Amino acid sequence: MIKLSKRMKAVASMVTQGYKLCDVGTDHGYVPISLVTDGTIPEAIAVDINKGPLERANLHIRSCGLEDKITTRLSDGLSAVKEGEAESIIIAGMGGELVIHILTEGDAVCKKAKELILQPQSDIHKVRYYVRNAGYKIVDEDMVLEDGKYYPVMRVVNDTNNYAWDNMDDISVAVCDLYGPFLIKNGNPVLRKFLVKEHHKLADIMRQLKKQESSDAILNRIEQVNKQIEYNEAAYSTMGAIRNAGI
Repeated sequence: MIKLSKRMKAVASMVTQGYKLCDVGTDHGYVPISLVTDGTIPEAIAVDINKGPLERANLHIRSCGLEDKITTRLSDGLSAVKEGEAESIIIAGMGGELVIHILTEGDAVCKKAKELILQPQSDIHKVRYYVRNAGYKIVDEDMVLEDGKYYPVMRVVNDTNNYAWDNMDDISVAVCDLYGPFLIKNGNPVLRKFLVKEHHKLADIMRQLKKQESSDAILNRIEQVNKQIEYNEAAYSTMGAIRNAGI
């Protein structure tokens, strides 16, 4: 019996019933195994750039008797996946820059898929910015807290007519990139905890900065932190802007 972590459950829950899946960076293969076992998906491709994780995934797949449902491939991102082979693509558990790299290099495969499930571990605002400007649209988000870490996950679909952002001011757009338009719109309780924690952290940094002797470096850092605090506080008032824009 495969037991998913809270983070992986959040990722798996985003996958649409009946879609053929490709799990990029599959590691142990737990997510595709779980989704095939519970009947959410009919089949899956599990890919990883390293042989070790694929060997572990194959072991788990065989132990569950799912060799005819889940295939594994050694692949740098989506390089070993053909266009149209997957309707749902998971790219999770890696840094945001790597997520963007995989999306960019695998653009043709991603654009043929019906959905992308993204869970970057860092540079989340960069991933959201990329999605907005690369012909995609975020249609759902979730955020979970596990072992003291915050994990956002988003469901993305192809949409070249994503003009709603044109109806929002620059600060609201930046706030959405930082914290997630649907997390803000839906008042996600985990995001609320994250915003409070972040505000306390930024306020503490500001207090420490103001105790230091003034210099160009200190003044620049104070300006940066002030901007971060502005975005943090604006997150609470951005909900109306999101709804008015039609997102």
